[in-house]
Amino acid sequence: MASAVSFWVWPYFVANSEVKSRFRVRVQSLGGSDSPLLSSDSVGVNGASLIGLKQKNGALVNGGSLEKEEIRVLTDGGNGTLKPRIGKKLVKKVYKDLEVLWDDGYGTKTVKDYLQGAKEMTLKPDGGPPRWFSPVECGQPLKDSPSLLFLPGLDGVGLGLTLHHKALGKAFEVWCLHIPVYDRTPFEGLMNFVEETVRAQHALSPTRPIYLVGDSFGGCLALAVAARNPKIDLVLILVNPATSFSRSQLQPFLPVLEAVPEGLHNAVPYLLSFVMGNPLKMAMADIEYRLSPRLKIEQLSGKLTALLPYLSDLADIIPKETLLWKLKLLKTAAAYANSRLYAVKAEVLVLASGADNLLPSADEAKRLKSSLQNCIVRHFKDNGHTLLLEEGISLLTIIKGTGKYRCSRKLDHVSDYLPPSMSEFKHGFDRVSGLLRFSTGTAMFSTLDDGKIVRGLSGVPNKGPVIFVGYHMLMGLELSSFYEEFLREKRTPLRGLAHPVIFDGTLEQPSTDFSSMDWMKVMGAAPVTPNNLFKLLSAKSHVLLYPGGAREALHYKGEAYKLFWPDQPEFVRMAAKYGATIVPFGSVGEDDIAELVLDYNDLMKIPVLNNFIREASRTGPRIRDESQGEVGNQELFIPGLLPKIPGRFYFLFGKPIELKGKEDLLKDRGYANELYLQVKSEVKHNMDYLIQKREEDPLRSIFDRTLYRAVYSPLNEVPAFDP
Repeated sequence: MASAVSFWVWPYFVANSEVKSRFRVRVQSLGGSDSPLLSSDSVGVNGASLIGLKQKNGALVNGGSLEKEEIRVLTDGGNGTLKPRIGKKLVKKVYKDLEVLWDDGYGTKTVKDYLQGAKEMTLKPDGGPPRWFSPVECGQPLKDSPSLLFLPGLDGVGLGLTLHHKALGKAFEVWCLHIPVYDRTPFEGLMNFVEETVRAQHALSPTRPIYLVGDSFGGCLALAVAARNPKIDLVLILVNPATSFSRSQLQPFLPVLEAVPEGLHNAVPYLLSFVMGNPLKMAMADIEYRLSPRLKIEQLSGKLTALLPYLSDLADIIPKETLLWKLKLLKTAAAYANSRLYAVKAEVLVLASGADNLLPSADEAKRLKSSLQNCIVRHFKDNGHTLLLEEGISLLTIIKGTGKYRCSRKLDHVSDYLPPSMSEFKHGFDRVSGLLRFSTGTAMFSTLDDGKIVRGLSGVPNKGPVIFVGYHMLMGLELSSFYEEFLREKRTPLRGLAHPVIFDGTLEQPSTDFSSMDWMKVMGAAPVTPNNLFKLLSAKSHVLLYPGGAREALHYKGEAYKLFWPDQPEFVRMAAKYGATIVPFGSVGEDDIAELVLDYNDLMKIPVLNNFIREASRTGPRIRDESQGEVGNQELFIPGLLPKIPGRFYFLFGKPIELKGKEDLLKDRGYANELYLQVKSEVKHNMDYLIQKREEDPLRSIFDRTLYRAVYSPLNEVPAFDP
């Protein structure tokens, strides 16, 4: 029996051959299993020809492989409405894993691509109804990935994630809401449409979260849906949400817009474009950060010049009557969302721009954080209203860094981990820690099986499970160098076990920037717990562990390079259980970077500040109990440091200690303790070796290294002493 076929794609996409190469979309069948999805080279959709999408041996859209799955689909419910129901969907097979430094595509698209796509979508007028689409550019998601529904801003196009499609498509099943230019569905209708989709998806996968990414107006829509569905596991990501519309500069603009003659409306988009976003940030989205200032300026000038002609297309994307309708719609949406904030139980992440000239987003983020039950904020001080279309950080990176990416009801730091992408590697180590990287000029050495010390990481095992055990420098200054070199040379992500205070929200503020602690999570940090260590070792990971923990990283004056390890061999038995390899390492250089001038004892003599430290330590999480001495009693504080003219960081990884096959032997407590002391001794020996040998390094000084780099080689190839 033949059945109707419905596509989550508007007619223009399938009618214009020029669009196909830029915007391909997924399609799906509403029929039973007896009805093929695409049975010929050309399929009619609303009278248009769909060319180039084929079903051949399970292939659909650019040759992707398909498999059948029970999933939500949408059917025409009459009167311009769409109703979700359960049917058969053909979906692509998914990746099991991501490679380290995978290509997430971030930095290859700009606002120009958005404007081109939006213009093409409006060439053929479309009065509705609203619909979902999924750009094939998103690619194939990982297995068991959660769904992400993008709710657009005033434009309604649904292409606001253009810069992020490829990255998000690996971690989510991405669907974008498109509200056609001449559609006049009221806010309640849009809310019901999104809500029905959310409920249908939840019915199919009740254990997986559903992500709602709401941009401006879409933020109001996301909050409204969440308030009406408190029992569904939702994660809201609100990008400059328009809940502050009553305090917006658009309010007095509404009567003026109504009085503008039709012939002058073409000038309105130019004005709006410079109010809504930061043109410089938009144009810089695909400019390589490592370029010289001259080349950056040249490229920026060319891209700004090329961008300006496309701004006139905003008049077609948002005609006068549509803009008036959307502003009234926005007023209703903001009032509805604000009246129901108390009912929102979902996790909420607010992304607020500090240079938003359209809405008071920074102040609104603070209000939402105090009004919502489970809300955190990330502030981007230099970005404008169109944050997702400007140069900055990938949305997937932000989700990972804030600990919001999960595939089940509870975040699992092991199974939900996504390895760093190439754009994250470049941004993290060029921009975030670039100055420290340049200043310290890290030199790494490792020990081969025969005991020979060599430059580089060739002596470090490639296969896990491996536990790296060593000394924690003051304030953890060595961490960025550690992570970078392993990713660069070994293509191996390190899973560092970090203090729980980084993850539990204790340090969250109403206007927290995307910080170095967020980047630690992006690069693979996990809370230091026995359960996480067990999981990581069973997953054959490369784990970074500091037995001295915060006590070493926050040591006092005169305690540099002194080990503060607990008496019990905490990690040895765990390593033995999984046949892991222990690699003891030493790291030195903190005394070449800064001088410790105010330690814990000094700070506790300062009134007010001492009470703050006591309260923070009292309410903060404890890794160890007080019975473990000063290692377990460490108070958390920020020491006072006086920078020095930088010297250099050095690492030495000792000879690997393999425990595979020694599981029974390590049941002997005496032997376990003996091995523990051996590892500790190796760490101390490695540091003593580096402290002595660095005196022979002709390029220990930053001045000598800078001169050498200018003539000979890049930073990571600057030589050091001969081992």
